[in-house]
Amino acid sequence: MAERKDRVVIVGGGFGGLAAAKALKGADIDLTLIDRRNHHLFQPLLYQVATAALSPSEVAWPIRHLLRQQDNARVLMATVIGVDKAAREVLLEDGTSQPYDTLVLATGAQHAYFGHDEWEAFAPGLKTVEDATAIRRKLLLALEAAERESDAERRRALLTFAIIGAGPTGVEMAGAIVELGRASIRGQFHTIRPEDLRVLLIEGGDRVLPTFRDALSRYTLKSLLGSGVEVELGQMVSGIDAEGVSFGDKRIETRTVIWAAGVAASPVAKWLGIEGDKAGRIKVGPDLSVPEHAEIFVIGDVASIAQDSGKPVPGVAPAAKQAGQHVAKVIRRRQSGNRSPLPFRYKHAGDLATIGKCAAVIDFGAFTLKGWFAWWIWGLAHIYFLVETRTRIIIAMSWLWIYLTGQRSARLITHGEAAKTAPLDEVDED
Repeated sequence: MAERKDRVVIVGGGFGGLAAAKALKGADIDLTLIDRRNHHLFQPLLYQVATAALSPSEVAWPIRHLLRQQDNARVLMATVIGVDKAAREVLLEDGTSQPYDTLVLATGAQHAYFGHDEWEAFAPGLKTVEDATAIRRKLLLALEAAERESDAERRRALLTFAIIGAGPTGVEMAGAIVELGRASIRGQFHTIRPEDLRVLLIEGGDRVLPTFRDALSRYTLKSLLGSGVEVELGQMVSGIDAEGVSFGDKRIETRTVIWAAGVAASPVAKWLGIEGDKAGRIKVGPDLSVPEHAEIFVIGDVASIAQDSGKPVPGVAPAAKQAGQHVAKVIRRRQSGNRSPLPFRYKHAGDLATIGKCAAVIDFGAFTLKGWFAWWIWGLAHIYFLVETRTRIIIAMSWLWIYLTGQRSARLITHGEAAKTAPLDEVDED
């Protein structure tokens, strides 16, 4: 009888999980990748789906397709609800389980509302394709509703868009909404005008892009204000409901609030019975394995990884990919009988954020870039890191079209049964 191959299970098909799976191509193992969705998502461009610049199929690809040439891998679409460490099994929602010899947990992050989970119903975050299409529906339908609204106050509320959190996602969303509104309204609506659009960016800290250098943060603030975005700094949100948002001593009436203020790790710590940090992340060892469980690795947004400098590894896509590749290397070494320590070393490529058309900031560490040239570098970098050549070409053409015409191609709203009961929030869209 043939000897059984080592069973490696990866939970999560995001940047870290997919990188680990691909790096194990050709390894003499039985690899199973489990994800509750059937696709890998390029999250850095998800805000462009939310603002109608790209369609969902341009930032997401079936995991089975991406691993189609990997004979040692299979993909399961299933929801994980726990891990039995003693039996070495991943527990699934349908009552079945998946045995493992080595387990890699790369399940990413979820929205965090700082103890106010009731805000989620009124302020969706941006982590999934479903989130992006829901936000796009709200944006486009708000414009349509404002066009036929005769009451000035209600129309003003419909044309007010509030983003909570001025990190990269919040900044990029604010700039993109301004561009979407201008492109959609000018020459196409008769009751509303581009100058009626109001975009508000609310940040609890004292500056936008707080993880970037001060000079880049100041440039970003100036660019946002110049584009028409209203920025409220040092303002903590105290309430969000169907009619608007409250912060500091102010109240803004709006029908569209977008959450970009915080995330928490998925419930991996609970699955493993390990106490996580305040964001739910698990502190892992130098090789990214769980202390006292060398057969379990945790990577990406669910892992708390300390660098030699003492600073934590940031929760960004390049870090997750590097961690996935590192874990694959450790697994291969162990297969060959080498169990000597192999510490993870993160290589920071830089911080990037786009502010709007022809404006971006980049911090490479040794030097910084801003403005038009940084915007082009930002675009080229994102196209380079896309997983498929066809998608690179499509997105490059879409961006060129938007650059030349200002028009966004993914502005279709299709109505299903949900439109009858919730015309602004629950309309099915292509």
